[in-house]
Amino acid sequence: MMYAWVHAVPTIVASFLASLVEFVEALTVVLAVGTVRGWRGALGGSAAALALLLLLVIALGPALTRIPLAMVQLVVGALLTLFGMRWLRKAILRAAGVVPLHDEMAAFSKEADALRQQGLAGSRWDAVALASAFKITMLEGIEVVFIVIAFAAGGKDLLVPASLGAAAALIAVVGLGVLLHRPLATVPENALKFTVGVLLSAFGTFWVGEGIGVAWPGADYSLLALGAGFLIIALASIGLCRASAAMSPFRTQG
Repeated sequence: MMYAWVHAVPTIVASFLASLVEFVEALTVVLAVGTVRGWRGALGGSAAALALLLLLVIALGPALTRIPLAMVQLVVGALLTLFGMRWLRKAILRAAGVVPLHDEMAAFSKEADALRQQGLAGSRWDAVALASAFKITMLEGIEVVFIVIAFAAGGKDLLVPASLGAAAALIAVVGLGVLLHRPLATVPENALKFTVGVLLSAFGTFWVGEGIGVAWPGADYSLLALGAGFLIIALASIGLCRASAAMSPFRTQG
């Protein structure tokens, strides 16, 4: 029971947080599509994309069991580490003020303006609305599917916990979107990306080690040490980036 608990809880949390970020970004565009072009096409396109993504999880998840576990852990662990480091890099630069923070309201306005330039909406099914909602849901959802499948590659019955985390994030975002009817601009996206970057990097590094036969001290509990290590390095990197930006001769004054 303890063995399952140690793996399931971090998987659910990491999958939930990672999926939350992706679904918040998708919601912004879907809301813009619905507001400008109509809700029939916006909801129809999103529903079609979600159905296709669900089929991908159902098809690819069990297929991983047919591949040698060590190979899957090595390949997926490497990809997960690179994926997590990409998020962590962006979060560090934004936290340090080197790159502007992501603004959901600005993204909403930009998408709405672009949609208004596409002409009038159709009387029933608007092709522009369908395509726009389908595209953004698929683009953001593919990253969610990758995360879910990557966790399932751990070989410890993690497909269900990872799927539950992603499903909970989807329900939370959709529920808030229905209630608020506006972009979730108050969600601390950069803090979430920072946290998820640390978690994914730790999981990916752990599975790469598992794939090449590393005997981790403390076994699965070494995930905590890996996470702490990535967190410390990331926090130190924020300070270094801030100092570097302050000393830059191209830094904007005032």
